[in-house]
Amino acid sequence: MEERGGPARLRAGAGHPHHRRRHGPGGGPPLRRAAPRAALTGGLVVEGLSVSLGGRAVLSGVTLAVAPGEVLAIEGPSGAGKTTLLRAAAGLVPHAGTVSAGGARPALVFQHHALARRLSARSNVLVGALGRTGFLRSALGLWPARELALAAECLGRVGLAGLAERRADTLSGGQRQRVAIARALMQRAPVLLADEPVASLDPANAEAVLVLLRELARGGLAVVVSLHQPELARRHADRRLRLENGRVVA
Repeated sequence: MEERGGPARLRAGAGHPHHRRRHGPGGGPPLRRAAPRAALTGGLVVEGLSVSLGGRAVLSGVTLAVAPGEVLAIEGPSGAGKTTLLRAAAGLVPHAGTVSAGGARPALVFQHHALARRLSARSNVLVGALGRTGFLRSALGLWPARELALAAECLGRVGLAGLAERRADTLSGGQRQRVAIARALMQRAPVLLADEPVASLDPANAEAVLVLLRELARGGLAVVVSLHQPELARRHADRRLRLENGRVVA
């Protein structure tokens, strides 16, 4: 997806997984502004992103970039604008500024899964293909064979190949989050945005989900994840960006 302008130029020293980096607090990845980079094929570039809701500025001039293969953690207190940033980058919130994601709309994993509880894991994942197949065919269950095969592949990538027919309301919290990630993968987007994906999970499942997101980045996705827990960001992200009152502060 590219709106009102193209990718920005890279300022010297922007963090890439293969570049030498200064460490942040606690020996983790650097906590700093993620600068745009030129010719970022398949990645995410956001410039001057601003959002106002009800006449109030929720985001003000946010600029960041994430390369394929990289994980960027967005940190900040509740109300800092993390969810609004991800929703705006996914094209779900009107905004000023530019968003470029390799010519495609980023896929968003919602904080509370947004699964159809009475549908199977596979049916929930297939929802990610609605943009290609249309609502009528999906409502009638007339999914093309290629989409059924892709849904099986996506469930396999998140470790749920054996649970395709299980209803969402019979799955654990960690399993439901994996279904939500598989649904996002079904969109075949080069950028994956995850809004507080571990907020409601126990420590073991939270760790497993973040390890999964890291593995997906290694597979070539650009991943942006919002987190409340700095220690998780230090362990699982290449770079970190902090929001306060809708502005990037570090």
